[in-house]
Amino acid sequence: MDTRIGFIGLGIMGKPMARNLLKVGYRVTVHNRSRAAVETVVADGATAASSPHAVAQQSDVVITIVTDTPDVQQVILGQHGALAGLRAGGTIIDMSTISPSATRELAETAKAKGVHFLDAPVSGGEGGAIAGTLSIMVGGEATVFADCLPIFQAMGKNIIHVGGSGAGQLTKLCNQIAVAVTNLAMSEALIFGAKAGIDLEKMHQAISGGAAGSWQMSNLAPRILKRDFAPGFMVKLQQKDLRLVLQEADRLHLALPATSLVHTLFNALETTGAGDEGTQALVRVFEQLAKVEVKA
Repeated sequence: MDTRIGFIGLGIMGKPMARNLLKVGYRVTVHNRSRAAVETVVADGATAASSPHAVAQQSDVVITIVTDTPDVQQVILGQHGALAGLRAGGTIIDMSTISPSATRELAETAKAKGVHFLDAPVSGGEGGAIAGTLSIMVGGEATVFADCLPIFQAMGKNIIHVGGSGAGQLTKLCNQIAVAVTNLAMSEALIFGAKAGIDLEKMHQAISGGAAGSWQMSNLAPRILKRDFAPGFMVKLQQKDLRLVLQEADRLHLALPATSLVHTLFNALETTGAGDEGTQALVRVFEQLAKVEVKA
């Protein structure tokens, strides 16, 4: 692979995504705030760089996947940011989930310096990142998307160019509405079954293959039944995304009552110190209210 890729952000999602790029033969230069994550990916064949700027100097395409809007702005526009180190004609692909308006501003700033910009948030959790089966929703120029498609194909399977700059982020927020509200519905079904005293494993088997089936029912419900609340996607990150949804909804003068409710319930969960747990921990709020535990 001739394209040199820089990768900034080696968290739960970023680390396996960078590894999948290495597996198909890309030369990958990486940077992360935690040195341990860098050393893990370097052992797989990546090259380490001391800053986002240093990553960009060794890359044709720079991918960022970090926590929140200010983090993206810092690694791209900061004193040692990627934009200053990237040659004209290079491309930045932000795969974080951040503010759509901030994304459009980043794209304009990059364009003024002769650099292409795509917003390409992902869905599919840690499992999808490891397997290389992520859904990737991409905003930006169609020609730039076409040039970068092989890169996306190393990390995902359902790859859609959804429109201009910011459209990827808006689509991801649609995704997060559906994900969070479905998680709420799954949690209510499980707590209802637990309170009624039925066999939850058999109930799950009976309903997950029919109209009640969902990614959450297939992937999160079994973990709840095993009392496994390890994160595939953390509560605190879900909350960050829901805040972005509700900010955009406020701008649109749009009512999202179910999304607002699940955001409030996650707030209650966070007060128990569960921010670093997986989003399936939402069921614990219902357990406290119902005085019953959901388990096999």
